[in-house]
Amino acid sequence: MSEAVRRAAAELRRGRLVAFPTETVYGLGADASSREAIARLYEVKGRPGDHPVIVHFTDAATAFKWASEVPEAAHKLAAGFWPGPLTLILERASTVGDFVTGGQDTVGLRVPVHPLALELLAEFGGGLAAPSANRFGRVSPTTAQHVREDLGDDVDMVLDGGPCGVGIESTIVDLSRGKAVLLRPGGISTAQLESVLGEPVGTPDSAAPRVSGSLAAHYAPRTPARLVAAAGIESEIARQGAEAAVLAFGAPDARVDFWVRMPRDPVQYAQKLYAALRELDSSGAKVLLIESPPDTPVWRAVLDRLRRAARD
Repeated sequence: MSEAVRRAAAELRRGRLVAFPTETVYGLGADASSREAIARLYEVKGRPGDHPVIVHFTDAATAFKWASEVPEAAHKLAAGFWPGPLTLILERASTVGDFVTGGQDTVGLRVPVHPLALELLAEFGGGLAAPSANRFGRVSPTTAQHVREDLGDDVDMVLDGGPCGVGIESTIVDLSRGKAVLLRPGGISTAQLESVLGEPVGTPDSAAPRVSGSLAAHYAPRTPARLVAAAGIESEIARQGAEAAVLAFGAPDARVDFWVRMPRDPVQYAQKLYAALRELDSSGAKVLLIESPPDTPVWRAVLDRLRRAARD
C-alpha cells in the first residue's frame, strides 16, 4: 500500500475530493455515504442535482449490499465483467441516500479494474462516488494532467495512475425493471453482454432511469464541434480552411494547421479520443471537424460520445 493511497483514503474520510484513475476515465472520488462530501462534488463539477453518480466498490459482494434486490442477470454480468468497465443499475437499498441517486429509486454500481482504483477502494473501505473528474458536460479526463487542468485547486488530491486504458466511460445496463436494457454504450459491447446473458439486451424507453452521460449534449469541447461524414470531410475542409482543426482517419491536409490522425481500430480510437479532443480544443481553431467513424456495432460507443460532443 503506497503512502499516496493512504493519504488519499484519509482525505476521502474527511469529506474531501480525490481524483483517481480507472480503466475508463479519471473519476472525482467522494465518500458515497456522506451527504456533505457529495454536495461538494456536485458543486465542484457544476453537476445538476438530479443527475445521479455511479458508486464504485472493491467487489461485487460489497456493491450488491447497496441494492434492495439483485436479479440473476446482475450476478451473471458481475461474474462476466467485474472488475471492469460495466455499471449496473439496480433498485437501491433503503440505506442509500437520494444525494447519490438524483432522487431516483435506483443506484448505479461498478467495480473498476484499474489496480490503483482498487487499492484506494480497499484502503477507504466503502463506496466511492466517482463521476468523471472534470467540469460537467465537458471532455472527460484520461490523464492526471487533464484533471489538474480542469479542476485546479478545487480537487484536494490527484492520484496519478497514467493514461486510462479504455478511454471512454463504462457501459451502463439497467436491471431495475426486469429485462436488461442498455442505457449507455461503453467498453463492454452489446454482443458481449448478450453472450453472457443468453438473451437480447433492450433499448431504453421514456421511463428509463436517468444515468451519467445520458444528456443529448455531453463530453463536449469548448470549441464548437461538427461530426462530418467521411464523404463530406474534404468539402468541409475547403469551406472552413485555416479556421478549422480536424480529427480524421486520413493523413493531414496542408490547408489545416491543426490535425489529429486517428486509428481505424475502435478500441485504439477510444483510448485516444478524449486526449485528441482536448488537443484540438486548445488549438485556437474556431471549429472542430470530426470525421465520423462507420455506423457499425463496434463503433457504437465511440459514435455515442462524438454525437453528444458535437451536439449544439
